[in-house]
Amino acid sequence: MMSRPLRIEFPGAFYHVTSRGNEQKDIFKSEADREKFLTYLGSAAERYGAVFHAWCLMTNHYHLMIETPEGNLSRIMKHINNSYTNYYNIKRKRAGHLLQGRYKAILIEADAYAAELSRYIHLNPVKAKMVPSPEEYMWSSYRFYAEENGPSWLSTGFVLGYFGTEQGEQRRNYRTYVMEAVGRKCPDPLAGSIASTILGSEDFVRDIREKYLEGKGSDRDVPALRELTLRPDIAKIREGAEKAFPENGRLARSSGIYLCHRFSGARLKEIGDLYGISLSGVTQAARRFEEAMKKDRGLEKRVLEIAGKQGLSIV
Repeated sequence: MMSRPLRIEFPGAFYHVTSRGNEQKDIFKSEADREKFLTYLGSAAERYGAVFHAWCLMTNHYHLMIETPEGNLSRIMKHINNSYTNYYNIKRKRAGHLLQGRYKAILIEADAYAAELSRYIHLNPVKAKMVPSPEEYMWSSYRFYAEENGPSWLSTGFVLGYFGTEQGEQRRNYRTYVMEAVGRKCPDPLAGSIASTILGSEDFVRDIREKYLEGKGSDRDVPALRELTLRPDIAKIREGAEKAFPENGRLARSSGIYLCHRFSGARLKEIGDLYGISLSGVTQAARRFEEAMKKDRGLEKRVLEIAGKQGLSIV
């Protein structure tokens, strides 16, 4: 049985959404197909208040950056995907699924990632070697950022607002920003998402968890929910370690790093940023402290008590 994706919906949320063809097959076989798909973005904006900040139609998948002022992503995507599938099937006298399973949606911290994600979306055809530069690909929103006004349902102002105050300046700076990444190996911003569901700072993730996930418990059919709701707050772990060893800052620091590394499920970078050390420094500090506990059962007992108070899962 396929696990269900976690959908976090609220007014004003931003998402990166993608959906692929069933069995990786093409979902756009003509210009008319792509034009028809875009009409459904327009009708989603009109009917459900969707705001589209960027888009790119590839051959067997698409990318969208969507804002949902009404907190209704599921309804928006049902309208787009069902409408396009019905059109495609009727046109080609076929039946069955066109798209592969459920669409993938990552909730994003817009202020931190919208510009980078728009660049990532616009450079997809370049990375796929379909065109040498993004302005040569007509099935994305790039040209509406770089040089001309787009359809009424496309909003470029939010992202361009990070690139200056006057429209001409914004567009020049945005073109430079995108072209700087052409031919370079840039990290995939989506790789930093947590549970393939949320992309943002630790504060953003904590805020989402507290506002929208508390009380939901865990669900074995929704792995992302389990990971996010059970994921301890590493700042609270550090605070607990400091309270347990008020007389010894070194022990408080070492035990905190160990507990974060061993039990929190947080990334090494997150722990390293919290303590101001490198990724390898986190691993080495945790290993040294584990060796120290093996030689001092009293220390081990105190540390496990801290873990218990923090609700950490000790296996």
